[in-house]
Amino acid sequence: MLSSVEILDKFEQVNVWRRGDKRAPHKPLLLLYALGRCSRKQDPEIPYLDVERDVRQLLIDFGAPSTPRPEMPFWYLQNDGLWFVSATETLERRKNRTDPKRSEFLKKNPVGGLVPEVYDRLSANGRLLREVVRSLLSRHFPDSYHADILAAVGLALEDEPPVRRRRDPEFRRKVLRAYGYRCAVCGYDLKLGPSDLGLEAAHIKWHQAGGPDTENNGLALCALHHRLFDRGAFSLADDSIMLVSQEVHGTSGLEEMLLSFHERHAIEPQSERFRPLPQFLQWHRREVFRAPARDHTHV
Repeated sequence: MLSSVEILDKFEQVNVWRRGDKRAPHKPLLLLYALGRCSRKQDPEIPYLDVERDVRQLLIDFGAPSTPRPEMPFWYLQNDGLWFVSATETLERRKNRTDPKRSEFLKKNPVGGLVPEVYDRLSANGRLLREVVRSLLSRHFPDSYHADILAAVGLALEDEPPVRRRRDPEFRRKVLRAYGYRCAVCGYDLKLGPSDLGLEAAHIKWHQAGGPDTENNGLALCALHHRLFDRGAFSLADDSIMLVSQEVHGTSGLEEMLLSFHERHAIEPQSERFRPLPQFLQWHRREVFRAPARDHTHV
């Protein structure tokens, strides 16, 4: 029988596809989806068509800006010792590949899920389940994503300290000071007495993707623009020109909080050495920003 430490270790060692610093959160999102079902004591066997519908949407909302392919984690997660797929011998493989065609998943609708021992242990041990969830979130997503992902998969966490990779505690202070304690987009600088109120230090290249805790990988942003930046609603060109995504729409606040800043320079840091480095901005535009950007007419 696997111990709690061994189960947590299996989740922490999930082999996530990597090519350079490209994002591929397919397996973590499928696991979080399955853990949500586990927390509600739902059937551990998940039909592929449910995954096609639900995990596809998770990949659209929280994955990299590329074609969502939920069939890939559904199949390849088997290699990590946490997942099973039924009737694998009936699924026709892609030419010269070991994985089945997507059409086979859609036609035959195999079931998959957490392996029984892992499902049973997590279903009976809420504390261990929450620890696994925190580990997946902190390893693969920035903090600004966590609440939205939890809501999307139907998970709730108690107020316990999250498990996180060690960070430089000075990062926030250094970035806010570099930008004169104001949002680099809108100039927000509200204080409550001597304390900054709702002003945050955002990583341009995420900490989870190996981005450093340095001023030139940081932006001082108000809480709203931090959230919008991490979700890819806007990005910056290499010269710090604001780019707003065509995918953003709405009525209240759209013009005031985003479109009015489109194609304008973000506020510069106080020193040239703190300016965002192009390689970090390029990573954000490639891996996070929901391209294309709007044209100069804002329509």
